[in-house]
Amino acid sequence: MSVTLRPAEAGDVDAVASIWYAGWRDGHLGNVPDELVAVRTEKSFWDRVPDRVDDTTVAVVGDEVAGFVMVVADEVEQVYVSGNHRGSGVAAALIAEAERQVKAAGYNEAWLAVATGNARARRFYERTGWHDSGPFDYPASTETGPIPVPCHRYTKKL
Repeated sequence: MSVTLRPAEAGDVDAVASIWYAGWRDGHLGNVPDELVAVRTEKSFWDRVPDRVDDTTVAVVGDEVAGFVMVVADEVEQVYVSGNHRGSGVAAALIAEAERQVKAAGYNEAWLAVATGNARARRFYERTGWHDSGPFDYPASTETGPIPVPCHRYTKKL
């Protein structure tokens, strides 16, 4: 399987939103406050993606968007892979690209937040050389202000 990485385009909005919504539910339901679940409706993902296209890199397998990563400054904000492509190397390609982008932006260390109960994601980051720097409350953005989410801060020297 060959994975191609490229900057997201407006035409990728539906694919990115679909992957983000399904993946977010997999990793977050039961692991974040009910208040956040209430505002992370399916529609909310489609509403947010158009404003994030410039921060997004997609992984394409064949002619299908298989996953994406969103990077802002030194933070790897989002990493998601479609259910059909989990375990196929897409996530590893995306996290390597995110690390490259953070380093290219002039940072020596990248960081990301993982919901404390998202064991699958935490294992993936640890396997790819990220270190758990401890618990903290991540301020998840919402239209009415941030909602604190129990997370672990993962870091990686670049």
